[in-house]
Amino acid sequence: MRTPPNERLTSDIAETPRPRKAEPVKSCPERRCILSGKTAPRETLVRLVASPAGLVLPDAQEKAPGRGAWIGVSREELAEAQAAGKLKGALSRSFKSGELELPSTLPQMVEDALTRTLLDRLGLEMRVGSLILGTQRIAEAARGGAITLLLHASDASEDGRKKLDQAWRVGREAEGSGERGLELPLDRNALSVALGRDNVVHLALADDASAARVIKPLTRLMHYLGHTFPAGTARADLRADDDLND
Repeated sequence: MRTPPNERLTSDIAETPRPRKAEPVKSCPERRCILSGKTAPRETLVRLVASPAGLVLPDAQEKAPGRGAWIGVSREELAEAQAAGKLKGALSRSFKSGELELPSTLPQMVEDALTRTLLDRLGLEMRVGSLILGTQRIAEAARGGAITLLLHASDASEDGRKKLDQAWRVGREAEGSGERGLELPLDRNALSVALGRDNVVHLALADDASAARVIKPLTRLMHYLGHTFPAGTARADLRADDDLND
């Protein structure tokens, strides 16, 4: 029997498709704390850098050139390590450079830098329209399921928090879960001054991407201050795609 023109000869048995390789799972970037020796997600550690003159400074935005040293301890632990001389020794071993100068106010400088980074990020999200302010606006958006992350000033009233938390759970179809918004380590005055608005007590972010951008500096600041995310608090994904070389 002749094979019709242009027709391929094939087996009567269908070929078994080759299994596809599993997509690699993205790992969360980690760094090693020079003081504790523990490895942890980069989002919870603070990068320190040394100037050409040897002055040690915080690099809250992780953009300073050159080699960096990472610390994953709280502010209190950092102050104790600096007073005992352990921080300078750890930094000298990490930088492998000459004499280093550590400002006496370094723990406060780190906190100020982390706070400024968080407030700057909130300001950027407000300018692009991702940040929602005002109790009524937040409540309406929350009930409509249009909020990814809910934030409260540290001095927000318990009644105001509960009402917005409940609206958020309704919109997320998570009633009865106990999920609630995050309490920021900043009061309404600090938020109002930074955002140029009066009486900023509650804030919300409308999408996953903006929430993740805020969660990153918030996580770092809270970890440094010794705060934890309480159980029952919904958080955005902490993982970041970018990485550094050191």
